[in-house]
Amino acid sequence: MPQHRFASVHVVGTNGKTSVAQMTAALLEAHGVSAGAYVSPHEERWSERIQIGGAEIDSRRFAAAVERVAQAVEAVDRGLGEGESITQFEADTAAAFVALAAAGVEVGVIEAGLGGRLDATNVLPSRATALTSIGLEHTQWLGDTEVEIAAEKLAVLRDHTTLVLGPVSEPVELLARRTAAERHSALVTVRDLAPQVELASPAPYLRRDFAVALAAAEAVLGRLDPGAATGVAAALDLHGRMEVIDTEPPLILDAAHNPDGARALAEALPAAAAGREVIACLAVLADKDVAGVVGALAPVLSGLVATEIPTERLAVAGRPGARTLPASALAVAAREAGLGRVEEEPDPAAAMARARAEARERAGIVLVTGSHYLLHYAGE
Repeated sequence: MPQHRFASVHVVGTNGKTSVAQMTAALLEAHGVSAGAYVSPHEERWSERIQIGGAEIDSRRFAAAVERVAQAVEAVDRGLGEGESITQFEADTAAAFVALAAAGVEVGVIEAGLGGRLDATNVLPSRATALTSIGLEHTQWLGDTEVEIAAEKLAVLRDHTTLVLGPVSEPVELLARRTAAERHSALVTVRDLAPQVELASPAPYLRRDFAVALAAAEAVLGRLDPGAATGVAAALDLHGRMEVIDTEPPLILDAAHNPDGARALAEALPAAAAGREVIACLAVLADKDVAGVVGALAPVLSGLVATEIPTERLAVAGRPGARTLPASALAVAAREAGLGRVEEEPDPAAAMARARAEARERAGIVLVTGSHYLLHYAGE
């Protein structure tokens, strides 16, 4: 099986998984260990989910992995019961494992898709598991409380390995300690990053993510070289994570899509905005806590343009059947959260243009957030 041909770090949690996976892979590379990462979702191409040496896998390698998996899927599907078939995410995960093995990486840093226990990634013989954070999301599948959700994610922990625990509530930490003890695994708790390590981004949530990545990399390597870690921290440039684009007006892209993510973004915005007004272009998927997202962001915004993401765009990005909240409903939620300057524009490209125009008029900046899938339109 391809996932047995490289050592692995499994990254689970509610927020921060992609950042931690990419940071951990970068730290390993900086220490001379060839590493790859599997993350989700993607924006333009499925191949974006597979990264080798910090770069998107090339089209030839990706096509070879997909072709191999497609042949296996056809054979497996024939043996399944009526109405059953391999899912899109399962096939994509298999392709990632095939591609990482074929590339000869020493370590693969693998982001879980949904939960952990039943996730397609839970076939890894992982050397370390990182639990980044826990929030109330996907409760229809994972449980109604933080502890129930954490139990689903902690189920991926392997015996005699290492569990790296990001900032979580006390009940979740107690569960993590118990789970680690039951599996004879070491537990590393992360409170915050040592102040001598400076990130390129001022966002506090990225500092917390980097602390988790440092501990995960150390679990694999045994020790960290301070110079290598500092170099990675200074060079970090993560797409859609407090990503500042130097245009006129400036753009900030952030993939915050749930209340915890929105609160972390709101915490980071004042430093990034440096006193300028922030005009948001926002779209939120219909299954998200829109009131929680808007309520967290409202205090740091001067205005908002509510928009939508076309269903065909979501399908291309790997979310067939998903829907965004109508712009009109999102605008209502924003006004109820106390925002006085709210517009609605269902077309995302037009909404982006409107947010830019208003920010330009007010010498402000544009924030594009609410969904990974909205970031695509920032470049149009």
